[in-house]
Amino acid sequence: MKNWDSLDEHGVCTADRDCEDAYKVCQILDIPFHQVSYVREYWNEVFSDFLNEYEKGRTPNPDIVCNKHIKFSCFFHYAVDNLGADAIATGHYARTSLEDEEVFEQKHIKRPEGLFRNRFEVRNAVKLLQAADSFKDQTFFLSQVSQDALRRTIFPLGGLTKDFVKKIAAENRLHHVLQKKESMGICFVGKRKFEHFILQYLQPRPGNFISIEDNKVLGTHKGWFLYTLGQKAKIGGLREPWYVVEKDGTKGDVFVAPWTDHPALYRDLLRTSRVHWIAEEPPATLVRDKMMECHFRFRHQMALVPGQREDPAVGAICLHAPEGPEQSQRGHRGPRGWPRPVSLALKEAELLRGVPAEQS
Repeated sequence: MKNWDSLDEHGVCTADRDCEDAYKVCQILDIPFHQVSYVREYWNEVFSDFLNEYEKGRTPNPDIVCNKHIKFSCFFHYAVDNLGADAIATGHYARTSLEDEEVFEQKHIKRPEGLFRNRFEVRNAVKLLQAADSFKDQTFFLSQVSQDALRRTIFPLGGLTKDFVKKIAAENRLHHVLQKKESMGICFVGKRKFEHFILQYLQPRPGNFISIEDNKVLGTHKGWFLYTLGQKAKIGGLREPWYVVEKDGTKGDVFVAPWTDHPALYRDLLRTSRVHWIAEEPPATLVRDKMMECHFRFRHQMALVPGQREDPAVGAICLHAPEGPEQSQRGHRGPRGWPRPVSLALKEAELLRGVPAEQS
């Protein structure tokens, strides 16, 4: 897929380079190569939303939105409708409840026509499950994939570790892929100097960094919308680290607190907007009792946090931290619940949807 058509900061079109790498893989494996362009769809469905959310002071996750609208919608329908594929396979480190071993064990046996398709007739909801490699697990980014697409997707890497996948690649002469660095940055846009990049699309709105303790001005910034609650604030001339506590969009001020264990950085309640349930319906326990035990995370590779979901209104969810030892994304103890990156949490808490508790 080609979803972004500009050069990176070194003047290289990474999409062209990725295309060449994929083509070499297809040549080595002797399989057909197809290329599709979703530049317009990516701009309309992913990047425009990304900019709109930032302008409102929230922190969107474009990788999640890209999976929902591009990879598992545009690309999925192209594979099924145009290429006649039974299903799509991706390199995500994830598993589903339909990912049974029989599909792979029969690869050397001529199986009856339509056997693979028969798996799609099962009407039980498909569950999204964590990968065997917990460090590489990518279910966080697949949380908005539709039930229909998930039913017709397989994740061959779900039961493998990254090291073992590299071993397989080396044994199959895919050394040019092994040399590639881990993909970083905005989905399909790549790793950029974030502030410089986003200010190409949004107008700078200079303001002050203000201490939450004494209202003292500590420095200046180019836009309050550039900062996520809970994020480390880079303030010149200060030795100790300061972190974002609040943002005032009217005045353009960003309020900060010193160190990661400051009381202002913690909350024990989080409210989400409308939740997307992978299984398409909320759990029966939540419907019946308006409350359920759960585990959740609002950052990739963050440790799962136990809590309770409460259903206060249609589609919305409240998350309560449990009583007992406090937990923190940075490993520090705090006086109440978890640290404060609520802006990030409000957007990404949608990832909590529908993953079975024992596998979430």
